[in-house]
Amino acid sequence: MDARVVIELAGGGDEAAASALAERIGASVVTGGGAAPSDALAIRFDAEGTALVRDGMVLRPDLSAMLPRIRKVRLGSELLVRAARVKGVEAPVAVDATAGLGEDALLLAAAGFEVFLFESDPVIAALLADSLRRASASDGLTLREAAARMRIAGEDSVAGLPALANTLPAPPDVVYLDPMFPERRKSAAVKKKFQLIHHLERPCEDEKALLQAALAANPRKVVVKRPLKGPALAGVKPSYALAGKTIRYDVIVPPR
Repeated sequence: MDARVVIELAGGGDEAAASALAERIGASVVTGGGAAPSDALAIRFDAEGTALVRDGMVLRPDLSAMLPRIRKVRLGSELLVRAARVKGVEAPVAVDATAGLGEDALLLAAAGFEVFLFESDPVIAALLADSLRRASASDGLTLREAAARMRIAGEDSVAGLPALANTLPAPPDVVYLDPMFPERRKSAAVKKKFQLIHHLERPCEDEKALLQAALAANPRKVVVKRPLKGPALAGVKPSYALAGKTIRYDVIVPPR
């Protein structure tokens, strides 16, 4: 992290969750809304949930913003859904090994996948858990049903993928990797707000280990999100790729 981080507990916030995160990341807890120092990146727990706060900006991830993309009329055209699709499987299982804020996992869940999520950064994981909690309680049936198919499996996917695979009745159908997180957004206002996430951003430390863990789970395919003109993850040539305007999805189909 490239900023001073504090935990801010405001009225109605989850005190137990705030304390647990503070201990996990070695941060101090301050109480009262707006109590964090202005130069700090604050993780605020309040009556609405969990948010990142700094310099007057507030980022509270909300999966309901994805509603237009998870409607059936659009879902089938999503490149990720097309790349992950598995023929002949009624209840496919996917693992999002680099979940971030859960938006890509939501696309898969809305497409019918049971999705297990790993997120290595504890602060992003806390934001993800809160966003998923709110989505699960949504008034909207489409969002609520998709969120019900998403489960947080842990933090370290390299260590956790083999253990998860051993507990499932069969290997996952798809393992999804997105070492690009966080995504760059088009809107200038959104870009400024998402700069808060960049304070937490950690590059993938070992692409080879991540890909090896994904392949070791024995999925039908591994789907990797890459910049359109970026190199293949860990130098491994995909079986095929689906490309959009700025990104592509490399699909690795292991021999069976």
